[in-house]
Amino acid sequence: MTLADEVISWYDVNARDLPWRQPETTPWGVLVSEVMLQQTPVVRVEPAWRSWMTRWPTPAALAADPQSEAIRMWGRLGYPRRAMRLHACALAIVERHGGRVPDDLDQLLALPGVGTYTGRAVATFAYGQRHPVVDTNVRRVVSRVVEGKPDAGPATTAADLVAMEELLPEEPARAARASIAFMELGAIVCTARAPKCVDCPFHAVCAWRLTGEPLPEGPSRKPQRYAGTDRQVRGLLLEVLRHATGPVPRQRLDLVWNDEVQRARALSGLVEDGLVESFGSEEFVLAGDAPKGEVQPL
Repeated sequence: MTLADEVISWYDVNARDLPWRQPETTPWGVLVSEVMLQQTPVVRVEPAWRSWMTRWPTPAALAADPQSEAIRMWGRLGYPRRAMRLHACALAIVERHGGRVPDDLDQLLALPGVGTYTGRAVATFAYGQRHPVVDTNVRRVVSRVVEGKPDAGPATTAADLVAMEELLPEEPARAARASIAFMELGAIVCTARAPKCVDCPFHAVCAWRLTGEPLPEGPSRKPQRYAGTDRQVRGLLLEVLRHATGPVPRQRLDLVWNDEVQRARALSGLVEDGLVESFGSEEFVLAGDAPKGEVQPL
């Protein structure tokens, strides 16, 4: 059996029951899940994805609402610019593709906010096409099993895509199955710091395990601090604006954080990123909530 055969057999028995993997899930549902899962754990994404798909089951449904509603619905998933990208993506799908998520990889990659990984993931998981889909989990599995290294490098390279493609079966549907299986194995068995090697279908052939080389000490990536950062302040400011029914005065926003310089920097960043719109310097709303013609630079 090939590595792909082995991992598919393992996946058929051990795959997590996630809503975006159900047969009835639309390509739009797959796209939404892939955007939400970027830098966010599955346990937080699942309820958010269900709420999003209930409210906006199609790109046209989201495109019909202002982007402020997308930012509100995003809640506390983090990195809220992803909500804006999804809204822009929905608009583009309606305008360019009649409301249908395209199945052509080049057309997917041309959508706002859709990069190499997301475009390939949608083409593969939604349409059953044969493309190498490489995320951190896949890179780690291939690095260990094939190359004998305890971990992959910091970023996906063209070589990673080539290495993954060489492992895929030729038949598209089976290649798509292998892609999600390799990803799942990295997520729940071949983990970064505590791999469950005895549960791995590659236990007998894993080049890294056979070397006996231990994992390097410490985390493979430096954890990102959140408490006290501009990210935290931005989140607190957005939380106020998400629950507001009209323009919020600066004095109300001043209450969320004591450090005036950091608070002003975070607010200015939200405006620059397009998440927040200002009325002069004294009132603010989520992007898309301001009456046309009334928004002014900060």
